[in-house]
Amino acid sequence: MQDPIKKIVLNDIHEALGARMIPFAGFYMPVRYHSDIAEHKAVRENVGVFDVSHMGEFLISGPHALELIQKVSSNDASRLSVGQAQYSCLPNETGGIVDDLLIYRLEDSRYLLVVNASNIEKDWQWIQSHNTMGADMENQSDALCLFAVQGPNATKVLQPLTKIPLAEMPFYHFHTGEFAGATEVIVSATGYTGAGGFELYVKNEDAPAVWNAIFESGKPYGIQPIGLGARDTLRLEMGYCLYGNDITEETSPIEAGLGWITKFTKEFINHEALMEQKRSGVKRKLVGFILEEKGIPRANYPIVNTEGISIGAVTSGSLSPSMGIGIGLGYVDLAYAKPGTRIGIEVRKKSLEATVKKLPLLTT
Repeated sequence: MQDPIKKIVLNDIHEALGARMIPFAGFYMPVRYHSDIAEHKAVRENVGVFDVSHMGEFLISGPHALELIQKVSSNDASRLSVGQAQYSCLPNETGGIVDDLLIYRLEDSRYLLVVNASNIEKDWQWIQSHNTMGADMENQSDALCLFAVQGPNATKVLQPLTKIPLAEMPFYHFHTGEFAGATEVIVSATGYTGAGGFELYVKNEDAPAVWNAIFESGKPYGIQPIGLGARDTLRLEMGYCLYGNDITEETSPIEAGLGWITKFTKEFINHEALMEQKRSGVKRKLVGFILEEKGIPRANYPIVNTEGISIGAVTSGSLSPSMGIGIGLGYVDLAYAKPGTRIGIEVRKKSLEATVKKLPLLTT
């Protein structure tokens, strides 16, 4: 029997704002409020707020917390100071990826792991199955809301609501403190849009008041709520991977261009096989591309070379609202992965000309 779809804490607020709510990763989520393109541009040029409270949060603590995290994750969490976060992934035992995630060092022996909503149960079971050292684990996914306030005016909107010096916070750092009258809010200089801003981890009971305070403070800037549709195009312009599309249980972090979060300064699950893959090279690679003619690439569309021979497939694709052209990500044979390589994207049995581009795809 399929589990019932959950409602996020602010579901009624989103419906009142006119959001189109759709089932996504086991939750009803706002996909858009008005227009994907308008919401996308609001974040790139001004400021917008995503409610991404469907994401999962695990607390890992105790004297063996770091040992467990080092075992299951690819990045080197020993490099984190208290107040720092890092992007990482959970490698599986066959060369693929269980999930990608953020790791926050809250205290010396206390960490917060933030995972994708669709993988909460899978990730929890995976990490728990490797917790042979006895680290303390607590699933806080149902107790926290997460708001991403993104865009060039995010600091101006949020600073009046907290004493935390937001403008001084480096990228991938965070501070825990009071925000809009709520206590123990994690304010993190992170986000998945490339537009700058912050992510706020808020206790469920404080979420409505914090949300309302953000929008009251943002009125002079024309702040807008933003749906998952714009979130997808924003991350795609930056070339950020989406789990389930660009990275999966079958894709290697080396193939996906995530060698920078795969640190062989330590031992972790399947590190020997991934080290050998990095040493000997891969046969395919995830690349970004732009269309040279009118069209919109979509996931699973074939990628071909100039002779029409199949060399891979699109994993994510869309029309870029910022640039007005078709863009995408996809895996191609290594010989075609160099930026500047001409390729074709098969759209409705027609091959559209495209060019492999160095990430990010967004050009200013």
